[in-house]
Amino acid sequence: VANLDADFPALARELSVPPLFPPTAFFSSVLRVASGGLNLWTHYDVMDNMLIQVVGTKRAVLFSPQDADYLYLSGDKSEVLDIDSPDLGRYPLFARATPYSCEMQPGEVLFIPALWFHNMRAASSFSVAVNVFWRHLPPEFFDKKDVYGNRDPIPAARATQQLASILKTLHSLPPDHRDFFGRRLAAKLRQDCCLPDPP
Repeated sequence: VANLDADFPALARELSVPPLFPPTAFFSSVLRVASGGLNLWTHYDVMDNMLIQVVGTKRAVLFSPQDADYLYLSGDKSEVLDIDSPDLGRYPLFARATPYSCEMQPGEVLFIPALWFHNMRAASSFSVAVNVFWRHLPPEFFDKKDVYGNRDPIPAARATQQLASILKTLHSLPPDHRDFFGRRLAAKLRQDCCLPDPP
């Protein structure tokens, strides 16, 4: 697990980390070095984190977790790689997503809540930042073998596996039955998870 205090102690002594969490919740601190134009694809993290810009500037674009339906997810990442000029023929729902953007200057801190999608691009020729992650859920929700801290919480991972099994079972039905019972399951998910009805 990355830890700035252990890996780069001289830099850590120069860095002031805002006290947004109790020390016992700390998970990792990651040094991010980027050349100009380097882009980090749109993804979510399962832990709250803050990005501290140290050198250079960085553009950050965030999307609410409620925009998940519009981001064409593959795992924790969006398939829409170019968020500035998206291929709306291929990804038409992306036009419904609402981006929140800012350009970070040295010394600025951005709080990124868990599950908020974010896309980062180094706006200057050279950028240095530090990402600090902390656990905001009970410890038993996190996989102890997850050194990067990017695996879904254990209950969510289990539910995803169970859903894959359910879908496999549904595929044994004829198409009209599969469509009907798939719609019933989708309606139950929306109802039990308090999700809005589709537009």
